[in-house]
Amino acid sequence: MQIHVVQPGQTLYGIANAYGIPMDRITEANQLSAPSMLVVGQALVIPIIGMYYWVQSGDSLYKVAQRYGVNINTLAQINRLPLEKPLRIGLRLYIPPKPKRNAEVNAYIEPRGEGVSQSLRNAAAEAAPNLTYLAPFSFQVQRDGSLQAPPLDNLSSIAGQHQVTMMMVVTNLENDQFSSELGGIILNDPAVQNRLLDNIISEAKPLNFKDIHFDFEFLRPEDREAYNAFLRKAAKRIHQEGFLLSTALAPKTSATQTGAWYTAHDYKVHGQVADFVVIMTYEWGYSAGPPMAVSPIGPVRQVLEYAISEMPAAKIMMGQNLYGYDWTLPYVAGGAYARALSPQAAIDLARNRHAAIQYDYKDQAPNFNYIDDSGKTHKVWFEDARSIQAKFNLMKELGLRGISYWKLGLPFPQNWLLIQDNFNVVKK
Repeated sequence: MQIHVVQPGQTLYGIANAYGIPMDRITEANQLSAPSMLVVGQALVIPIIGMYYWVQSGDSLYKVAQRYGVNINTLAQINRLPLEKPLRIGLRLYIPPKPKRNAEVNAYIEPRGEGVSQSLRNAAAEAAPNLTYLAPFSFQVQRDGSLQAPPLDNLSSIAGQHQVTMMMVVTNLENDQFSSELGGIILNDPAVQNRLLDNIISEAKPLNFKDIHFDFEFLRPEDREAYNAFLRKAAKRIHQEGFLLSTALAPKTSATQTGAWYTAHDYKVHGQVADFVVIMTYEWGYSAGPPMAVSPIGPVRQVLEYAISEMPAAKIMMGQNLYGYDWTLPYVAGGAYARALSPQAAIDLARNRHAAIQYDYKDQAPNFNYIDDSGKTHKVWFEDARSIQAKFNLMKELGLRGISYWKLGLPFPQNWLLIQDNFNVVKK
């Protein structure tokens, strides 16, 4: 698999010809809505095994082999080249694929209303071959320890067809907001806890959930130890019943980081008690904040490097967004929220507004500006094949368990192609 960035004047015909594959294969792989109108700066996934490299001035077989981590003899043999002969500028070299490593992949899915929409069912079915876990969001804890279940429809059946483990997401959401007051009740009332654990187990078994996932957020700082104690209690009961236990954690960079989203999340204890954790490494750029990359690689790395100092890397799933944001400029704190959009929608928007896509190499994220019909300037940050590959490289470098996506329903076909190219997805 190769990532190609569209340059000025390039056409799909020319790109397909350069890689020696039919145009239709590139169109289908990237789900191009307008194949004849590519956007300058748009990243395309080229569906080939391995990749090609065009020789540039100063290149040698040794340098190319070193750059791509390939044995020089293998590179020479595959391309039928003598080791000592200088390379001709412009020569196309074939780079063989690297071995894949195993990884677990989770995706949250958030049904709204009375049922699961057809578009969400389709998204679940399309993603399922590339998933280890499917996580309907969410079972909301009530103040008496009962649970309000989300609509599930046939999600369990879709998961079962592809050996996907159902993850039961349990939250302290109340009126669509994470509630510190509700969290305090759950974490400090043993009777409520006992009823909650009874209800979790009684509901999880018939619905075929195998992992119980606690996503308690916006907790009071003083409930840190109470949360730790609850998790120890829950783990004992949940493991006795044969379930896995996982948790969601806010993106911290130190044990002393404080705040409503951070203080009560104790990385060391979660790493000891849970079978694995999802670290929510996204939302640096968010709907109410100033324009910036949603998951810039530098801050993501800082969080994950701290995390592996507190728990085994093999327990960590890196969080990743499947969306971007469109901000109206100038940004005004407390003003209009940015609009969320999928990577596919972002590319269509750039095309329709005749905007070239830029790439921030520091943040490893694509972005562009455009002017709307009323003359207002907008800034869009989103995800593409390059930004996702950068995250996969980081996962592999740090030896993480896998990746967890928020959330299905936002089209991003390149992501799943790159999952297949980089990893053997673990099925349970």
